[in-house]
Amino acid sequence: MNASPTHLIPDRAQTLVVLRLLRQRRSMLMLRGDDDGYGSRWLLDGQQIQPVIAKYLMDAGFIADTGATELGARKLALTESGTRLLENGQLWWESLGLLQRLKIMILG
Repeated sequence: MNASPTHLIPDRAQTLVVLRLLRQRRSMLMLRGDDDGYGSRWLLDGQQIQPVIAKYLMDAGFIADTGATELGARKLALTESGTRLLENGQLWWESLGLLQRLKIMILG
C-alpha cells in the first residue's frame, strides 16, 4: 500500500479484504440514511462495511459512484487508483511475516 501512508488506512487488513472483493466486480451499495436520522450504510455481499473504511475509500477516490439501483441505493465500484492501491496492498501484505499479519489483523 505504498500509494499512501499505511498509518492513514483504517483497519488495513479489513480494507484489503474489501478491495479484493471489489476487484471481483462486486458492487458496494451505499444506503443513504440522513433522512431517517441514521447515518449512511455501506454493504458488500450483504455484509455491512465499516463506515470509516467506506468513507476513506470514497474520499481518497479509490471507489466511485457508478449509478443508482432501482430502489435508490448508490452502487460503488473500484477505480483505477483503487486497483493500484489493492496491488500495492497485496505486495505489502505478502512481505509481512505471520506475526506481523496477526498483529495487524488484531490491532488494525
